Amino acid sequence: VFLISLKAGGSGLNLTAADYVIHLDPWWNPAVEDQASDRAHRIGQTRPVTIYRLVTENTIEQKILALHQQKRELADSLLEGGDMAARLSTEQLLQLLRAK
Repeated sequence: VFLISLKAGGSGLNLTAADYVIHLDPWWNPAVEDQASDRAHRIGQTRPVTIYRLVTENTIEQKILALHQQKRELADSLLEGGDMAARLSTEQLLQLLRAK
């Protein structure tokens, strides 16, 4: 068992000995979580990696995960040349950029 904070474990480490990753504290930026999870998917990993995200109901964590989904959809739309960004209001775009 290796416990490390999301920010400390999200950069500069190769954790190929791990085959389970458990996220306990969502970060406002989903890319930070993705990067931390990817530490177990490095070259040299010989086993399937399982990633768990533990979230408590009716907490700020659920709001953060909803924000993750919005950010991912916007990024996908922009990368695919879709028009989702054009349908968002200025306030919605600002909400995606704020760390609330």
